[in-house]
Amino acid sequence: MTEEERFVRLNRERRRLFPRALLAGLLAGCAAVGFHLGMDAGEAWRARLQDFAHGYGVPGLAVAAAVSALCIFLAAWLVERFAPEAAGSGIPQVKAVLMGLRGFRWGRVLAVKFLSGLIGIGGGLALGREGPTVQMGGAVAEGMATTFASSPDQRRALIAAGAGAGLAAAFNAPLSGLIFVVEELRGQCSSLEFFAAAIACLTADTVCRLVLGELPAFRVEISALPSLSLLPAFAGLGVSCGLLGVAFNRALLAVQRLRPSGSGPRKAFWLGWGGLIGLVGWLAPELLGGGQGLVGRLLDGDASPALSLVALYFAVRFVLTIGSYATGAAGGIFSPILLLGALLGLGSGMLIQQMAPLLPVEPRAFAVAGMAAYFTGVVRAPLTGVVLMIEMTGNYALILPLLVACFAALVVADRLHDLPIYEALLERELRGSKARPRRSR
Repeated sequence: MTEEERFVRLNRERRRLFPRALLAGLLAGCAAVGFHLGMDAGEAWRARLQDFAHGYGVPGLAVAAAVSALCIFLAAWLVERFAPEAAGSGIPQVKAVLMGLRGFRWGRVLAVKFLSGLIGIGGGLALGREGPTVQMGGAVAEGMATTFASSPDQRRALIAAGAGAGLAAAFNAPLSGLIFVVEELRGQCSSLEFFAAAIACLTADTVCRLVLGELPAFRVEISALPSLSLLPAFAGLGVSCGLLGVAFNRALLAVQRLRPSGSGPRKAFWLGWGGLIGLVGWLAPELLGGGQGLVGRLLDGDASPALSLVALYFAVRFVLTIGSYATGAAGGIFSPILLLGALLGLGSGMLIQQMAPLLPVEPRAFAVAGMAAYFTGVVRAPLTGVVLMIEMTGNYALILPLLVACFAALVVADRLHDLPIYEALLERELRGSKARPRRSR
């Protein structure tokens, strides 16, 4: 086939795929908006419950703990009973589908992911909505591909596009969704897949902005841009993020291996963890849920915790995220990773400020860099981390510190021979599902 014939064929495939990619983005955007609004309602409901419970002392604490335990039990049970492939973030499961290693029961996954995420995260699980939104975006795209009898190549392109569109809508970040498809979901992305992902991400982001607004996810006012003399400090932050990112990955996988296997012990764990979540919500409600609210307050200056409190928040949130993921309920680690990175970066900036008061240090700039670098240390997707932070903060001027911190984190994590978290979870998912039959619906 000549180059001209290839070009004509590619254009023909793009014309066929364009309306389907547009529809996939529209459906993924609607699913993301619905999930976002549901999460907001869940957060508000949990806040009202905590306010009510505080008015009754110890009996109120017991009620709050019991409600959290019930919500988390129900969220985990829904996944186990109806769609085990909807557990956790869903990103490893989408990767398995794109690699042809798993089928996709898209309707069941979509319903269970939506309900389990709303109930579990609304009940206080320290998990985020972004991973589930990625899987739901892939699910609606699979449903559309099945409805329109798409070819295998078109089906893969649409699922990848729907997944990227889910991330784009979750963060109001279309470029990040597109880069995530290229960098994480499809390491060898074809021209057709890139085209479909670009159309779907832009469409989903448009839907999200029409409903939820056009402002960046976070408002960050940096008084002075970091000088070049601070780049070694950002590199040091990246090293810390790489080390602690590897620690997060290994701890998450270790707890996954150690969690109860029998039905009775597993259900007891769900109830016990839910009760603990209720207690944490009673003492520090800002540490529950996805964590975007706390990140926003840290970055816009509404919350100015002491350095010791930042370290405590990091440690508690680290444990809460790992334990919450072990329940198997629907919920991702995207937002929790960003919160941990923000806390680590903010703490590093505050420490440097105390040790070298003459340096022009802006702790919030370190918080933004910490988010991208910690994401890189855990996921190993530095370009996604950099672009995501630029889109979420609307601050392109921080690109150099972001790049330095992210690639320092990447080098450290790679030197420790640690698998990226989604690759490690995918391997575990495939080992645990060898005996399961593949089903496409």
